Amino acid sequence: MVILSLDNGWGSDVMLRTGIVLLALAVAMPAGAREIVAYRGEAAPGAIVIKTKERRLYLVQGDGTAIRYQVAVGKASKQWLGEVLVEGKHVEPAWSPPDEIKRDNPKLPDVIPGGSPRNPMGARALTLSGGGQYAIHGTNRPDSIGTFASYGCFRMFNDDIVDLFDRVSVGTPVLVLR
Repeated sequence: MVILSLDNGWGSDVMLRTGIVLLALAVAMPAGAREIVAYRGEAAPGAIVIKTKERRLYLVQGDGTAIRYQVAVGKASKQWLGEVLVEGKHVEPAWSPPDEIKRDNPKLPDVIPGGSPRNPMGARALTLSGGGQYAIHGTNRPDSIGTFASYGCFRMFNDDIVDLFDRVSVGTPVLVLR
């Protein structure tokens, strides 16, 4: 909580404006939003590393750092590990539920158009090689970020997937670790 007092003095006006700006930034940035962190790992610069136990995605930089993003990962029985590639990049993609999700939720439509508030893919999607079932994507459920929530995809805040989308290309290696 920010407490500001006004005494009609010049300094108080500056303090009030500073407090308002700080409050606006706190509201605009989701908790756990992306940040630059030290990174020591074997992945090459430009690679994406997802650590499911941490529920974090790292975009490895070339200077011993990474951009770290908070993500939602697969439920315990839906997680997978391995190395894949970014196979496609999609802006406001339509979503067709995979067979397993459709079996669990038979009332889902066959396709939810891109841009729809009901579309679970969010603002962007990076589809992954290995069968077309998994992606790194935005979400219409930002409250799920940081949890074990999906059927194997990796959900990000929409602002974060837009940021990541702009930084990677088709063919980017993705390493999924425990």
